[in-house]
Amino acid sequence: MKIVIKDNLKEQKCDVLVINLFEGEKTSQDLANQYAIEEDHFKGKFKETYLLQTYEKIPARKILVVGMGKKEDLTLDKIREIGAKITNKVNSIKAKSVAVDFVNVEEYKGALVEGLLIGDYKFNKYKSEKKDDEDEKETEVMLNIEENVLTRAELTISAMETARNMANEPAAGMTPSKPAEIAQSLNLNTKVYSGYEIEEMNMGAFYAVSKGSSEDPKFIHITYAPKDAKKKIAIIGKGITFDSGGLNIKPASSMLTMRDDMSAAACVIGIMSKLKELNAQIEVHGIIAACENMPGCSAYKQGDVLTARNGKTIEVDNTDAEGRLTLADALCYACELEVDEVIDIATLTGACMVALGTQAAGIFGNDQDLIDRLIKSADEAGERYWQLPMYKEYGDGLKSDMADMKNSGGRWGGASSAAIFLQNFVKEGQKWAHIDIAGTAFLDSAQKYFIKGATGSGVRALINYILKG
Repeated sequence: MKIVIKDNLKEQKCDVLVINLFEGEKTSQDLANQYAIEEDHFKGKFKETYLLQTYEKIPARKILVVGMGKKEDLTLDKIREIGAKITNKVNSIKAKSVAVDFVNVEEYKGALVEGLLIGDYKFNKYKSEKKDDEDEKETEVMLNIEENVLTRAELTISAMETARNMANEPAAGMTPSKPAEIAQSLNLNTKVYSGYEIEEMNMGAFYAVSKGSSEDPKFIHITYAPKDAKKKIAIIGKGITFDSGGLNIKPASSMLTMRDDMSAAACVIGIMSKLKELNAQIEVHGIIAACENMPGCSAYKQGDVLTARNGKTIEVDNTDAEGRLTLADALCYACELEVDEVIDIATLTGACMVALGTQAAGIFGNDQDLIDRLIKSADEAGERYWQLPMYKEYGDGLKSDMADMKNSGGRWGGASSAAIFLQNFVKEGQKWAHIDIAGTAFLDSAQKYFIKGATGSGVRALINYILKG
């Protein structure tokens, strides 16, 4: 889909003119008022649609009326849903030229573009038989919108698409070397460290997780540094490119979608790929500890004691609690960069998904102002973050007889005990937030404007946060 800026949308010759209707009001088009409202009593309920032929009474061949619901109930995220609905509808009727002439929604047009583009996403790379119309020219959507608003929306959704494609890719095509290659292609200052280098960097927790795989681990550090940056932040993305559970092996059904365990790493790469074009004014360090968690002959074992980069020791209680081990060393590394804030994002715990489902990510941290600003940025961008507690009692289950801590705090309150674990690797005085996207990163069925599969969770929220400075 290609979006172009046009004025006088009602006068454009096109396959479909799309107009909006709030409940209890009339549209801006007389034909629609006559047929849709007066004759067929179309009410304009949220996401309802009405399609009519124009019989050359206006330049457009057809009119699509889209219900907006009650005006007072309209939100940015509802506009995104409406945008995706329009895309699905015009694609279903094979319209190739579309004019979207929405009135009384000026402040929502960026979200409308996001919805249009999210609705156009598909991942069919491995389909041997593509749909007949895929080789035809892309749909052109005409919209009256400010160029800077359109550019930001397009770049944000492009970053999401990068993240979604990476997380949807089968694990055989997204081994640790692949995110490293993608990161090195971004035209940013990027450093990639491999197996022996990681061991020499005293990243004993991360390196241990990688040992059961024949694939070499990669520690990736991407830097975006504009001149006169307002502040410096680090964003760490969990990068387990496939998680078998290690020697505490997962049930077969639980491994089916474990290619998504690097969704947060994909999120970081998606964000970093667009910061130059978005002209972000803060310095951002994107950090990924990428590896597979496999049960090979050299795999780390229950009862092993690992030493993280900051010297703290960890008794391995469960090899399937591996993401936090990789994040531990990444957090130590990020805190050494002397940044103002460290944010880690991860598909970390099933417990968070049990608590919040697929509707919200959990957020934790040691600085309430940082947490509040991240929650607000997420809400504005169409994502939801819900703060969960970090009471010190959640750390009781992490106590070890032989090391500083265990890597698992047991079944209950698992998302909170995981956050307590991570905090051990954040240096004192460092502002830090942890975002658990286990429930929001990958969907088993279509939801709102998303199809089944990877969602690019975190991209919109963190881009919005970065651009707010």
